[in-house]
Amino acid sequence: MKKYQISFFTLLVLMLLSQNCMSQSNFNKLDERGKKQGVWKGFYQDSRRPRYEGNFEHGKEIGIFYFYDDTKAKAVIATREFNPIDNSAFTIFYDQKSNKVSEGKVVNKVFEGQWKYYHLASKNIMTIENYSKGKLEGLRTVFYPSGKVAEEINYKNNLKNGFYKKYTEKGVLLEESNFKNDVYNGTAIFKESNGDMASKGQFLNGKKAGMWQFFEKGKLIKEKNMSFQEQAIKDKNN
Repeated sequence: MKKYQISFFTLLVLMLLSQNCMSQSNFNKLDERGKKQGVWKGFYQDSRRPRYEGNFEHGKEIGIFYFYDDTKAKAVIATREFNPIDNSAFTIFYDQKSNKVSEGKVVNKVFEGQWKYYHLASKNIMTIENYSKGKLEGLRTVFYPSGKVAEEINYKNNLKNGFYKKYTEKGVLLEESNFKNDVYNGTAIFKESNGDMASKGQFLNGKKAGMWQFFEKGKLIKEKNMSFQEQAIKDKNN
């Protein structure tokens, strides 16, 4: 009887191992050319918890891939929907409570086109950015939680280039300026939160230059040659 029990136990173990092998054989396969084919699953190295799951067709991702956090809850922290025609993947990042953090398209593993970012635990958009080959290009707009525009700025080749505008939540224009290669350059106007003029002048390579006007309660109180001040500082240091 004891011999029968040992044999039965051994048989049971073999059956479980066989079932496990069969279940594993349903994913992480290669085609005849050694390329990923069918369902593939990735696992975190230390915890061995699921990290991602998706489908391949002869080495190319297709359909939607799911990415999970390294917890027992297995919360989805990102999805990527692949388009094999242009090698793009529409990507959505989530927090651990399933709120969207950001979304947009990735092409050849870099950001492309419009990306949206959301306020914390909210469906309201915080920022809209535009990318070309992974670099900021074109208009970048920042929003208050209410949906009102907070900032607008133009980018070229990942650097601030062109106009910049900053608003209060009530729509008052606080700043209207220009940038060149990521620094202030050109005419700039600064206002108080009530819309009164605060200062006005020119920037050159990130520094105030020429005659600047300064206001108090909307009234001009002084004018100052900022180029002369800059020169005076240089002479003093010499």
